[in-house]
Amino acid sequence: MSPTRKNLLDKVWDAHTVRELPGDQTQLFIGLHLIHEVTSPQAFSMLREMDRPVRFPERTFATVDHIIPTESQARPLADDLAEEMMQALERSTAEAGIEMFGPEKGEQGIVHVIGPEMGLTQPGMTIACGDSHTSTHGAFGAVAFGIGTSQVRDVLATQCLTLARPKVRRIEVTGRLASGVYAKDVILAIIRELGVKGGVGFAYEYGGPVIEAMTIEERLTVCNMSIEGGARCGYINPDDATIEYLRGRKYSPEGEAWDRAEAYWRGVASGPGAHYDERVTLDSSTLAPSVTWGINPEQSISIDEKLPRVDAVSAENQPSIEEAYAYMGLSPGEPIIGTKIDVAFIGSCTNGRISDLREAAKIAQQGQVPAHVKALVVPGSQAVARQAEAEGLPEVFRAAGFQWREAGCSMCLAMNPDKLVGREVCASSSNRNFKGRQGSPTGRTLLMSPAMVAAAAIRGEVSDVRELLQ
Repeated sequence: MSPTRKNLLDKVWDAHTVRELPGDQTQLFIGLHLIHEVTSPQAFSMLREMDRPVRFPERTFATVDHIIPTESQARPLADDLAEEMMQALERSTAEAGIEMFGPEKGEQGIVHVIGPEMGLTQPGMTIACGDSHTSTHGAFGAVAFGIGTSQVRDVLATQCLTLARPKVRRIEVTGRLASGVYAKDVILAIIRELGVKGGVGFAYEYGGPVIEAMTIEERLTVCNMSIEGGARCGYINPDDATIEYLRGRKYSPEGEAWDRAEAYWRGVASGPGAHYDERVTLDSSTLAPSVTWGINPEQSISIDEKLPRVDAVSAENQPSIEEAYAYMGLSPGEPIIGTKIDVAFIGSCTNGRISDLREAAKIAQQGQVPAHVKALVVPGSQAVARQAEAEGLPEVFRAAGFQWREAGCSMCLAMNPDKLVGREVCASSSNRNFKGRQGSPTGRTLLMSPAMVAAAAIRGEVSDVRELLQ
């Protein structure tokens, strides 16, 4: 393919290709490998059994996020299994010479939050992590994949993966976002339009005036949920905003190395004549705040819509719709606004950054969390927590009745003490509303933006954040 016809994925893929393999597979070099305490212990054990060293320890970085508690991170951790997993990661990284960002260093956080904020995530990279939401890092113009435990082993041992090159779908977001409509609403609208399986076999390239106007943190939210639309990865072309975000970060290049890196970063962007396998356009000017009502991220509606009739969707999707109504205890034709909640969760690798907390705090200060609602605010990293504390955000949240917690994945997936109980309904800024996702096999999750979660928290029910922004 002519260089002028290559999109970013093709440029990065070709630059990292070690060799082409049978069956349209590529041996791909991985520039950055991120690990955490859940999917790495088994991988390290496999290496020991094979008597293999970590091939490039300087390209792997570790943190703890999934199992770490958010009320107290004092060691030993109260949960014996969590402490065991922490110790296993600490031991393995020390033996291999891998940098680990533990709580004692003040650098701990969710893997997809600390990578960008430290400047580890850079344009034109291939990035892998044993976590499905690794697509987050595509916000910088990186090609980033979530991988399984055996693949974590492979990257540790060889710094390579065997992968099939995905097709590329360009998603152009036009128009202008109205007040109260956020990046979370954009990606929920895309998933609703294309479906949770619509991206299978594709990488999503997000572009257009709305995406280009987004901050890097907003772009991270969009790319984070690419996997929820079935895409192998999602990315946004690097631009001036990308460059300025990375300037001066801990692991960003300096001096002449910075100049060389910047030239490469700008060069990997898709050109105006780039080839795409498919193109989709979304007009954002009519978007309203969104809320999921079902059991996958495709099942969402605008705050001012009513729940869909079963016969209004395709025959293929009707069983899933019926299953969702039975599980959620909702009925077709009902409004989502006014749905009572029991828990509110602001955090996760989707929406646990400083800008998310600022937007939520603006809403939280306008009311008081009622007694029947448990509301948590969990910063995505210790660095985010320090910045929030410097701005006085914890005091704002506490005054409104929220609990301010320490950094971690928390209630996004409940592999820690933060869990739903029974049939509780949670307004959540996280990324998945699967059955049992938040710790209870019968718990119910409503995904929305952090500002919308804050509005639901202080009103005790799903509410329209636009009313509080007037």
